[in-house]
Amino acid sequence: MQKMKVGDLCFYYHSSCKVPGIVGLAKVASTARVDPTALDPKHKYYDPKSDPEKPRWFGVDLQFVRDFKRMVTLTELKTYRSRRQAELARMDLFNKPRLSVQAVSKEEWEHILRLEDKETPDVAK
Repeated sequence: MQKMKVGDLCFYYHSSCKVPGIVGLAKVASTARVDPTALDPKHKYYDPKSDPEKPRWFGVDLQFVRDFKRMVTLTELKTYRSRRQAELARMDLFNKPRLSVQAVSKEEWEHILRLEDKETPDVAK
């Protein structure tokens, strides 16, 4: 997250729901800053391992760009990591558990944008 720059585009992904997937585009509206909730012992997101001198948690502000024409579900994205359709085989989303922020290559970005225009495959539901 600390590598994100103001103006960078990103996918907006719903994860804590029945059908996770990409639902839109956003743009980074601020540089990364320390998440103060991780340092507050009274807050539910307090992290005793986070130190003000060496913080572990950061956040950025996002600005809405647009909704996707349709949700591109995690199930659908996973179909593009197999040997036959390997466009997303190296995507961190599939290789690092509990990942909320990740870099996306230019090729992955363009492929996902093209998926938005495709008809929803049965496997995506």
